[in-house]
Amino acid sequence: MSFAVMMVHVDLEGFDARVRLAANLARRFSSTLIGVSAALVEEDRVAIKTLLDRRQEAFRCFARDAGLKLDWRSANDLPDDFVAREARAADLLIIGRASAPGGVTRAVDPGRAVLRAGRPALIVPPDVEVLRAERVVVAWKDSREARRAVVDALPLLHEAKQVSVVEIQDIDGDVRAQRRVDDVAQYLMRHGIAAGSRVLTQDGRKSADALIDVAQKDGADLIVAGAYGQSRLGEWVFGGVTRDLLSACPVCCLLAH
Repeated sequence: MSFAVMMVHVDLEGFDARVRLAANLARRFSSTLIGVSAALVEEDRVAIKTLLDRRQEAFRCFARDAGLKLDWRSANDLPDDFVAREARAADLLIIGRASAPGGVTRAVDPGRAVLRAGRPALIVPPDVEVLRAERVVVAWKDSREARRAVVDALPLLHEAKQVSVVEIQDIDGDVRAQRRVDDVAQYLMRHGIAAGSRVLTQDGRKSADALIDVAQKDGADLIVAGAYGQSRLGEWVFGGVTRDLLSACPVCCLLAH
């Protein structure tokens, strides 16, 4: 299993660590890397087109220097809408955890992108430019989103030295939880992946904080999780763990909805 095509969102303000991370990941998997960028500023369409053309030229030079197969897509359009549509061309979408300045007309909202793209999204914190994924935490919840996330992450999990399947409980004592994570670990081992399982309690913490603690103690730089949310009256409402990972997680997250 592999990622044949990756798509990275490029901010209008220029390249950042996320683009370098995407390039390294694409090289590692021999993937085509597609750069994608958009903005919708009706009163200054010419200036936006000029800026997007500059980003395209810089991206192509960068990708060629890195020896990558590449493509580029851009438009004068709302970034959230454009990225969600163009994600059809990729196996993995790579976007920043923090939205760039400019609001909805110039920046991608990572939460909306995860829920709308129909592709797994690698959420990259600011200033993180390397993803080794040698140690990975799988945040388990017995849901279709978590199952989808595990399958979507298989190319990365195959290369990991250690994968920990972790379920966080409100209170201790649910014996079914250990069976659930054991099943997932066994599934991964049958795919040739070194995996273990744990059930932990919140101990007064948010579930996302407990997951982050596990990742940091394990030396993991990737959390794999389902993404939970729905649209209500035109606004996206996220599950608690999803919201917290999107807002503050210091390591990369591969999320699937």
